[in-house]
Amino acid sequence: MIVEEIMNHEPYTLAPTNTVREALKKMREKKVRHLPIVDEENHVLGVITERDIKEALPSSLQDEPNSPVFEATVEEIMVKNPLIGHPLDFVEEVALTFYESKVGCLPIVSGGKLVGIVTTTDLLYTYIELTGATEPGSKIEIRVNDTPGVLFEITKIFSDHHANVQSVLVYPDSEKTQNRILSVRVQTLNPLAMIEDLRKAGFDVLWPNLPGVPL
Repeated sequence: MIVEEIMNHEPYTLAPTNTVREALKKMREKKVRHLPIVDEENHVLGVITERDIKEALPSSLQDEPNSPVFEATVEEIMVKNPLIGHPLDFVEEVALTFYESKVGCLPIVSGGKLVGIVTTTDLLYTYIELTGATEPGSKIEIRVNDTPGVLFEITKIFSDHHANVQSVLVYPDSEKTQNRILSVRVQTLNPLAMIEDLRKAGFDVLWPNLPGVPL
């Protein structure tokens, strides 16, 4: 999946001459926490966030609406030359940038101009969608040997039960480094028979550990 598929294509923006008061007003009206700062040609000059504003304001003035601090321009407190992304970047690469750089948003630029924005909320929602958690189903976690063909053997069992696989995640086994954990979401509300067949085939089903199913 690429960034273009999950980004907001019409981000709210400000000019560098807008005031902190105007930035706060727009954030509250539009219910956003990040605003790219752009020039007249839509080139990204910076980013301002709720956190930037809070850190710029002394705590004693945050509840004083008439304080001259609110009349400062966003250019004075914005993050200049922010990290940016491209519409064709892979979502997992952008997620790694968020994690490593501790940023809350990423302006998306193409041809030197702002074309969108991605936030941590967008990434979280995408993750939820990719796991199939928004649809009815059951999650089954299986410890497997890290060998070729093991995924085929498992999905063959699901296929024999005419169960649609909604998502498959693979992550390291913290207890046995030579193994992997497969987290499979299957479109069924009663996975009992599949769990039983998985165990009969020698697979270590970690979850769900249902009563009445032999270990």
